[in-house]
Amino acid sequence: MDNQGPTGGLTPHIAIADKRASEAIEFYKKAFGATENVRVPADDGVRLMHAHLTINGGSLMMHDEFPEYVDEPSGKPDGVMLHLQVDDADVWFERAVAAGASVVMPLDNMFWGDRYAQLKDPFGHQWSIGGPVKGE
Repeated sequence: MDNQGPTGGLTPHIAIADKRASEAIEFYKKAFGATENVRVPADDGVRLMHAHLTINGGSLMMHDEFPEYVDEPSGKPDGVMLHLQVDDADVWFERAVAAGASVVMPLDNMFWGDRYAQLKDPFGHQWSIGGPVKGE
């Protein structure tokens, strides 16, 4: 049985706290070279109801949190890592840090054969970056 949807794949859809989704979009453009595909403002004129970005060929959807529509506040992002498999981990890592990402795990050559690092963006979401070890 094929459980793949009409277009297939998996698209992360993240919530951004404190009415900062527009700021997050600009950060993702600087840090990860994101392309903004769509931005839909909410009726309040402050928050974003929906945004769709493309990063490294993949989709990322996001929105501002709407606590008035949920039973409990979501709290800080935890338990999910957004991974970017790239051609040059050093370039992607350095660009993200220069844009304001904080280093969780420094960039290094790993036993599984990737050059790999972990970062946290200013909105609390964790990212990992992996790429080929240089010279291989």
